[in-house]
Amino acid sequence: MNTLTYKNYIGSVEFSEEDNVFFGKLEGINALVNYEGESVTELKNAFKEAVDDYLEFCNAENITPEKPYSGKLSITISPATHNTIVHLAQKNGISVNTFVNRAIEKQISVFA
Repeated sequence: MNTLTYKNYIGSVEFSEEDNVFFGKLEGINALVNYEGESVTELKNAFKEAVDDYLEFCNAENITPEKPYSGKLSITISPATHNTIVHLAQKNGISVNTFVNRAIEKQISVFA
């Protein structure tokens, strides 16, 4: 999927052949914020305006804007599992972060 990024917000990029227009929405928040444009430049500008409008709306309504996903995930596991992960990562010459990322991605593919 193609995406746009602005102020740490991520937006999707789609194309409607029927309407001959690019469109998308802000990802990673519960609010529905859409944008569209007839060219890539228009789409990028509309995306930035949508993010700015969303932040202005939240400020005006005294609402804390939802933060997009940071990519950081804090989990609690057993000491034995932690120990196993560290040893397997070391054995394979990779970091614990890389090991856990690969394990999660593999599990996601099972459920997807």
